[in-house]
Amino acid sequence: MRTISIVIPAYNEEKNITPLIASIKEHFPHDRYQYELIFVDDGSKDATLTQIEEVAKHDEHVFYLELSRNFGHQNALKAGLDYATGDAVISMDCDMQHPPHLLNSLIEKWEEGYDIVYTRREENQSASFLKRKSGNAYYRIFNWLAEVNIEKGTADFRLMDRRVVDIFTQFNEDDLFIRGLVPWMGFKQAAIDYHPNERLSGKTKYSFRKMAVLAISGITSLSIRPLYAAIYLGLTISALALIATPFVILSFQPRHHIVFIWASLLLTIVFFGGLQLTVMGTIGLYIGKTFMQVKHRPTYIVRNSNLPDKH
Repeated sequence: MRTISIVIPAYNEEKNITPLIASIKEHFPHDRYQYELIFVDDGSKDATLTQIEEVAKHDEHVFYLELSRNFGHQNALKAGLDYATGDAVISMDCDMQHPPHLLNSLIEKWEEGYDIVYTRREENQSASFLKRKSGNAYYRIFNWLAEVNIEKGTADFRLMDRRVVDIFTQFNEDDLFIRGLVPWMGFKQAAIDYHPNERLSGKTKYSFRKMAVLAISGITSLSIRPLYAAIYLGLTISALALIATPFVILSFQPRHHIVFIWASLLLTIVFFGGLQLTVMGTIGLYIGKTFMQVKHRPTYIVRNSNLPDKH
């Protein structure tokens, strides 16, 4: 009987461990597959690891990786994928927002011959008009800058075939953005739409600031288009400056007078100063990423585990 690995990064999720395991057991197709649950404790400060260890003592299907510190969700997920041995690997969050009842649907799509089966969160119609429109604009801008097509509502709740996982584990990028790497890899993919559950317990780990950082990280790790955008912006500003040159010359003739000339001059200096800093910051970000990548540091460090040595 073939095995399905389920990888679950966990950070301060002590109250969600037991309900999640129970729900997975309830909905997993035991008649067709064996399974292993691999929890990756990403430096939790509560009793998350203790909860997992207690369950693992009495359940031969539950395993864990304890990372030496908090390396971030993407690196914790990469750690779980590296250690998973199943014929297919499902990744999901620990907060129960990724509904376990979809496990069978993911597996059935895989059985149809798809290499990757990803989930797509349906739009919340109760959200404000502004929020929905801003979300649509965000994905359009992201997809243009990142050069990959990330569908709205996709996250890290997906199934990947063994051969896809074997290729993915060879990646050694310092700045991981798995949500973008999966469509970049290609293969035969299918989507399943779903309504997310409410978070069972605890607080979301992704604030607006973290989401913005993740978006910038994802764009710059997948594409160099922002550098091209900086070039185009510079050329556009230069063209506008040339067009405005005759107006500047005429404005200094004795018979002409420009109101607020000093304020206009100051505004121009501030504008171009900000523009230069933005362009230099974009270039510096890519240089910084290169600097971190050439160090070849591991993306995570395992402190302890009950998994057998798979390497």
